[in-house]
Amino acid sequence: MRKCVVFLASALLVTGCGGGSDDGGPGPTGCSNNEQKQFVLDALYDWYLWNDLLPGDIDIADYASPEELVFQVTTTYGPQDGMGDPIDLWSSVGSLQADQEYFGEGRYEGFGFSWREENGEMRMTGVFAGSPADAAGIARGQTVLTLDGRSYANIVASEGIGAFFDNNDTVEFEMQRLDATQYTATITKDIVTIDPIPQSRIIDVGPGVPPVGYIEFRAFVSTADPVFDQIFEDFIAAGVTDVIIDMRYNGGGLVATAELLGDYLGGLANDGLVFSNTEFNADRAPVYDSSTFFARQPNSIDLTRLIVVASRATASASELVTNALAPYADVWIVGDNTYGKPVGQIGLDFCEKILRPTSFRTTNADGYGDYFDGLPVDCPAADVLEFPVGSDSDPNVVAALSISTTGGCPVVAGPQGMQAPFLQPDIRYPFVRGNIAREEAGAF
Repeated sequence: MRKCVVFLASALLVTGCGGGSDDGGPGPTGCSNNEQKQFVLDALYDWYLWNDLLPGDIDIADYASPEELVFQVTTTYGPQDGMGDPIDLWSSVGSLQADQEYFGEGRYEGFGFSWREENGEMRMTGVFAGSPADAAGIARGQTVLTLDGRSYANIVASEGIGAFFDNNDTVEFEMQRLDATQYTATITKDIVTIDPIPQSRIIDVGPGVPPVGYIEFRAFVSTADPVFDQIFEDFIAAGVTDVIIDMRYNGGGLVATAELLGDYLGGLANDGLVFSNTEFNADRAPVYDSSTFFARQPNSIDLTRLIVVASRATASASELVTNALAPYADVWIVGDNTYGKPVGQIGLDFCEKILRPTSFRTTNADGYGDYFDGLPVDCPAADVLEFPVGSDSDPNVVAALSISTTGGCPVVAGPQGMQAPFLQPDIRYPFVRGNIAREEAGAF
């Protein structure tokens, strides 16, 4: 019998489908290419959120594989806003094993870095501890000069960065450090284990003022769950009432982890109240539409203010938590608008693969969930790669602490001598179709 799992937003959050009352329907009769394509097509008609926009005469013979069928069908049909943009950029077919390892263990095969495009260059935003990239000396803020002797621009113009790293297990990186020195490192893919919470700390903001709790949160994977309790216990012991959650590179993850974080943040005051609502297509709605509720944990905090550090790479589960807390707490977004994905996927496994059609939308207790353009920033701040994430000099932390202590954004000198609010540099975050949280955050 196949499992039915639910993924939420660009990071794909996993939970039982329909409370575990249904296995998602029959699987393919076999695993030939045609049988796989037929299974995928049938599932789209059945589960796809916008199934009313799918034409009724799709011919599986027109597609070389189930992967191609999903990609072509879900990006071709149904303009989102009448301007011709695809309605769906997230439905896909992928490896079941890789999916389970990532969300269950925080493990994936790769080089172990995250990046973004800045002023036409590829710059490192972070490196996972113990990864091949970490061992080679790659670090935040460094700039890629060449990959296997090719420029970033050349790769983007041909196969694309995602395809380049997918197709090469060993790559020669020519890099420039922050001090302008250069080096070359040959790096081979290996198993990378993500630390979902690289750091948490209590920030003393002055006498007579409650300290502020800070969490850098990289991924909604199950290995984060047991860490929350100790962090919030420490926050409570220190008298923390304002919490900064830094999710600027968090592309999402497990819905169960998102709900648990919501419980620690809002469960004390809102135990039993609506956390979020989930809505399926009209054919599935009567059975599968549901609401989830806050559940108080032993160390749920007495939250006054939640400050979320965000960027265009902040997606899915990150947005879910932020939006779900908005009706109940003083929620601020610092940095930039979020990515914008208030919809999610169910996962249907077949033939050692997993089909993830976009199948539902989510809203908060006020019924709000229309943020395809992202949740709007309240206090703009630059993600300056010369500063370590979460440091006292990090403009996002400076802005967040100003909100906590003064109730407003800071007015201080920006990165190029400008006056606050800090201005974002010319940044375009790469989003790679495939719906793995690390890819949505520009990580390989």
